Amino acid sequence: MGVIRQTKSVKALLDEFQEGSGAISAIDLIKRLDKKLNKTTVYRVLDKLEDDGILHSFLGKNGIKWYAKCNGCSKTEHIDFHPHFECLICGRVDCLLIEISIPKIPNRKVEASQILIQGKCEACHNSIV
Repeated sequence: MGVIRQTKSVKALLDEFQEGSGAISAIDLIKRLDKKLNKTTVYRVLDKLEDDGILHSFLGKNGIKWYAKCNGCSKTEHIDFHPHFECLICGRVDCLLIEISIPKIPNRKVEASQILIQGKCEACHNSIV
């Protein structure tokens, strides 16, 4: 995890990301950690974890900010570019473990990219059929 101090706040937030490949919205994190951390602390720690390359964020439906674990990123370089999928029925958001290529744009340097694919997840698609 690098040089970030493992405070109780950091540990509580990182524990939320231990299971699965799903992303968690800032709103859900605040609700889940309501008894342990206040809203300001949640946002402050999320920002720190993102700055240190441990988490990445992206905007989902209705402008809600989502967070997920990074893979191979560091404080100085974010290399984990991948799309996310948001189910329009159940609201689940997953990191898609597929490789994508960010095109080179003449006279510009891409620092970050967000790709959000929306539709029906497997469970919701199968329940409607």
